[in-house]
Amino acid sequence: MKNKLIMFWVIVAIVIASIITVCKMPTKLGLDLVGGSRIVLEAQTTNSIRKITPDTMNRLQTAIEKRVNKLGVSETSVAQVGDKRLLIEIPGVMNSKEAEKILGKTAQLEFKQPVMDGNIQARDPKTHAPVWESAKTAEGETLTGEDLKDANIGTNQAGQWTVSLEFNSKGAQKFGELTEKWVGKPMAIYFDGEEISAPVINEPIYGGRAEISGGGESGFSPEEAKEMVDLLKAGALPVPSQIIQENTVGPTLGAVSIDKSKTASMIGIGLVMLFMLLMYRLPGFIADIALIIYGLILFALFKAFGVVLTLAGIAGFVLSIGMAVDANILIFERTKEELRAGRNLFTAINSGFDRAWTSIIDSNMTTMLTCVILYFLGTSVVKGFALTLFIGIIVSLFTAITVTRNFMHLIFGTGELKYPGLFGLRKEEIGQAAVFEETKREKARFGILD
Repeated sequence: MKNKLIMFWVIVAIVIASIITVCKMPTKLGLDLVGGSRIVLEAQTTNSIRKITPDTMNRLQTAIEKRVNKLGVSETSVAQVGDKRLLIEIPGVMNSKEAEKILGKTAQLEFKQPVMDGNIQARDPKTHAPVWESAKTAEGETLTGEDLKDANIGTNQAGQWTVSLEFNSKGAQKFGELTEKWVGKPMAIYFDGEEISAPVINEPIYGGRAEISGGGESGFSPEEAKEMVDLLKAGALPVPSQIIQENTVGPTLGAVSIDKSKTASMIGIGLVMLFMLLMYRLPGFIADIALIIYGLILFALFKAFGVVLTLAGIAGFVLSIGMAVDANILIFERTKEELRAGRNLFTAINSGFDRAWTSIIDSNMTTMLTCVILYFLGTSVVKGFALTLFIGIIVSLFTAITVTRNFMHLIFGTGELKYPGLFGLRKEEIGQAAVFEETKREKARFGILD
C-alpha cells in the first residue's frame, strides 16, 4: 500500500505540472484557425548553376523545411509549385518580413585568406578595403559550411556572444591545414557574402573546432548569434532563391465553425465518458478520471513540444481520447471474467491487468512502429502527425496501466467484492464461471455429454 500511495502522489505531481504547463504556455494554432504568411520562393540560376533540376529543387525544399519546421510539428507547409518555385505557408506569422529573414538567406559560410602584396595584404585601389580570396588547401579544396558537423551559441571570456563551430572529419583536416598555412596572418570568415570577423591565426588549430565572434566591440547580439546557428544547422541552400510573392492570409474557418467544433468535441468526449460509466460503473468512473488526466498530460506535451493545432489536429486529439479507452475496456472485461470465475477482488484486478497487457502492447506496438517509419520517411506535416500520435500512445499506456491500476487498488484495496453492481455485474454472476467449469469436469468424468 505504501508503494501505491507514493505512485499516487507522483501522479498528482504530474497532473499539477501539466496544469501549470497548459495555463502558462500559449497554444499554437494552424493556418486554418489563425491565418499566417504565404510565400512563393523561386530558385535562381547563377554562372555556375545554369539549370534548375528536379534534384536541386528537392534539396532546396529539404533545406527550407529544416529551417521553418525543425521538429516537424509546426504544420508549416512547403510544396513545389512548377519547375523552380516553392509555396511556403507558415501559420501564426502575420508579419511576412519575419519569414523573409530566414527564407531569403543562403546560409553560405566561407573562409577566405588575404591576397598578399609582398609581406602586406593587398588593398582595393578604389575602396582601399583589404582584398580576400577563397582559402584553399594544397589539394585546391575550400572549407565551407558543408564541412560543418554542428554549430552552437555561446559566450567568450569577454562575455560576448559567439558561435562555436564543429567540423566533420574532412572539415577538421582542411581547417587544420589552412590554419597551419596562415599562422601569423588573418583569416576572414564570411556569412552570406558579409565579413563576420577576420581573426589573426596565432597557431595551428586542430581538432575541428572554431569560434566566431561578431565584428566590432559589441560583437553579436543574442538574436544574431541564434539566427546564424539556426541557419548553419539547417544547412546552406543549394541555389540562391528569391521571394517573388508574399501575402498574409486570414483563417479559413469562421468563428462560428470553430465554436461548433468545440461543441462537437465536448459532446464526443462526454458520450465516451458516459458509456464507460454506464457499462463499467465505478471502474468506468475511475477510467473517466484517468481519461481526463490523459487529455491534460497530452495537451501539456503538445504545448511543450510546440505542436501547432489545426482543425484536423483538434479532431485527432478528440479521436485519440476515444481510442485511449480501448485499453481500459480490455482490462475491465478481463477483470469481470476473473470475478465470474470466482477470483477475489484483488486477484481479479491484477489478473485483469496482466492478461490484458499482452493484447494492449501488441496493438499499440504496431501503431508505434508505423509512427517511427512515418517520422523518418514522411514530409514535415506527416512527421508532425506521426510524432503527436506516438506521444498519444505513450501517454495512453501510462494512464491506462499506471493511473487506472493505482486508483483501482487504492479504492478497492484487498477486500472482497461486496457490491458486484459496482462492476456492472449481478450477484449471481460471481463465481458462475467456476461452477460451470466444475460441472463440465464432473460430466466429463462420468461420461455425460451435453
